[in-house]
Amino acid sequence: MRPLTGLATAAADLLFPPECLLCQRSLLFEPNTAKATPNFRDFCPACLAELTADLLRCARCGASAALLDDGVCDGCLRAAPPWQRLVVLAGYGDLAREAVVRAKRPAGEPIGMALGRRLGALVQSRLPAVRLDLVVPVPMHWRRRALRGTSSAGVIASATAGSLGVRNRRLLRRIRATSMQNTLPPEQRPANVTGAFQALSAVRGQRVLVVDDVITTGATLAACTQALLAAGAQDVYVSAVAKAERTTLVAADGS
Repeated sequence: MRPLTGLATAAADLLFPPECLLCQRSLLFEPNTAKATPNFRDFCPACLAELTADLLRCARCGASAALLDDGVCDGCLRAAPPWQRLVVLAGYGDLAREAVVRAKRPAGEPIGMALGRRLGALVQSRLPAVRLDLVVPVPMHWRRRALRGTSSAGVIASATAGSLGVRNRRLLRRIRATSMQNTLPPEQRPANVTGAFQALSAVRGQRVLVVDDVITTGATLAACTQALLAAGAQDVYVSAVAKAERTTLVAADGS
């Protein structure tokens, strides 16, 4: 069956040549992508290098700061966020910003799926000793979801879960409509999402990975984590496609 599968893939490539989801460059003759599995024939080498080129980041908050013991920054040694570990694919640079913005639209769901698969592979490599039970997306309020037509966090989480071989379940509810975080100054964001989420009882005793598209101040992910822990989750880990720095908080539509 393997030779037949290879022939079928080659025929499909000739009829529908694979292209980079971001720049539309052909992947057919790219040495690092032509032989890749279909799940990772998504970005050309140039886009992938720019998307994943990043500084060393704190394993707790994702800040690109000087790291101390256990790969965390000084701020997290003094006052750590409520989750166990954070994994981000990229900084919120030009290409990551473009990818995230496009993934927020229904037409960009293939980009969201590709980013989720890449994020899942990174989580697996960064947290090899952690046995995750569930992947949970950061939820949108139903009115915003209806207006946008898709949930980028939901799409990314689905692909992340598939990459990890873990169940993806919507066990967080946004029970209060909130202002968009990117419309508020950083100091007002925690209050904006306080009490906005509720976790279902199915998270009790589970190790949960929360997935979002962008993390900025971390206020939304902190509120989600607190809701999960209050519902009895054993441990909470968080992940996002991109981490915005202080200078890009206004532009980032994220946590």
